[in-house]
Amino acid sequence: MELDNNNHSVFLLYYHLVLVVKYRRKVIDDDLSDYAKDMFVRLGENYNISLIEWNHDIDHVHILFKAHPNTEMSKFINAYKSASSRLIKKNFPQVKRKLWKEYFWSRSFCLLTTGGSPIEVIKKYIENQGMK
Repeated sequence: MELDNNNHSVFLLYYHLVLVVKYRRKVIDDDLSDYAKDMFVRLGENYNISLIEWNHDIDHVHILFKAHPNTEMSKFINAYKSASSRLIKKNFPQVKRKLWKEYFWSRSFCLLTTGGSPIEVIKKYIENQGMK
């Protein structure tokens, strides 16, 4: 396992993000998904975020990415949702017919940490510290 690092720390932080289209409208196709993915990669560079995996269904996307410990996750997610919402509606006119207001993404999102050992293994490791 190769760890990431910066001047003061070593880390490996993976996240699984799920973003859902407003009202679960079925508007995501391959072209729109690729466009949204490219925007994620470009904006992520400003936040020390690296895309690992991206996939979509017709009404939501799943994103696996790595980040630095100082990344302000909610700030990045909100910036991404705002910018991508505006540009998707501008560049994909078919979306406007199903989502007539300004928003493309639902207000909520699901963000999970991933990777490493299962929680129970980590808990057991911590419980056993100092025991011989």
